[in-house]
Amino acid sequence: MGSRIFLVLALVFSSCMVSYGGNFFQEFDFTWGGNRAKIFNGGQLMSLSLDKVSGSGFQSKKEYLFGRIDMQIKLVAGNSAGTVTTYYLSSQGPTHDEIDFEFLGNVTGEPYILHTNIYAQGKGNKEQQFYLWFDPTKNFHTYSIIWKPQHIIFLVDNTPIRVYKNAESIGVPFPKNQPMRIYSSLWNADDWATRGGLVKTDWSKAPFTAYYRNFNSQTFSSSQFSNEKWQNQELDANGRRRLRWVQRNFMIYNYCTDFKRFPQGFPPECKRF
Repeated sequence: MGSRIFLVLALVFSSCMVSYGGNFFQEFDFTWGGNRAKIFNGGQLMSLSLDKVSGSGFQSKKEYLFGRIDMQIKLVAGNSAGTVTTYYLSSQGPTHDEIDFEFLGNVTGEPYILHTNIYAQGKGNKEQQFYLWFDPTKNFHTYSIIWKPQHIIFLVDNTPIRVYKNAESIGVPFPKNQPMRIYSSLWNADDWATRGGLVKTDWSKAPFTAYYRNFNSQTFSSSQFSNEKWQNQELDANGRRRLRWVQRNFMIYNYCTDFKRFPQGFPPECKRF
């Protein structure tokens, strides 16, 4: 079913997007971590590592304003508790925009937590978290962001897991004016990441390493946004069913249902989900 969703999305996007793919030497710069970040196989494979001294990270050479990005990632295997692998879009500054995937490690045999969040004009607090329906450390899996003025879609292996709609009409900022770069990092967050910081990083298992391949970016053409059919395009019927399946079976946190956090009422955009 996931392949059918991808086919429908691909057919729609193909007439509206320009594709750029793949060589990590050409597309990315290492930003920190020294030789803990590496590129292999002529630019087709990248790794980030974390040890007790430092983690590592990279960023894209290009900035993007709307489009689709895809990255295949194989996450840290074994006892990854305390580690966080991030993959996200972000602008810079105190009023930055950001669209986040964060992968929170866990002790061996326990599932990763996939954390998603969206910032607009420097304000986030729009978290949804999921377990995955596979072991993300055994093989590469594709994590995608579709970013349009109307909405943001998060996908895993072309299965939509979250749709965040533009709610500017009711006063909620939406990231649509600031170009963003692609970032990724692997770092130690054992003060909060695993069971609220109760489980600490086991440095005897270091270095911790995540791998990346098959990066692809697609940018939308300017003429596309004047097309009413495209503006209204989100997911087909199969995509909506898959989205409901993920949210019913694998979502473990949704800020729009957190009564303790919002005792005076949920944020206004929650009414639009």
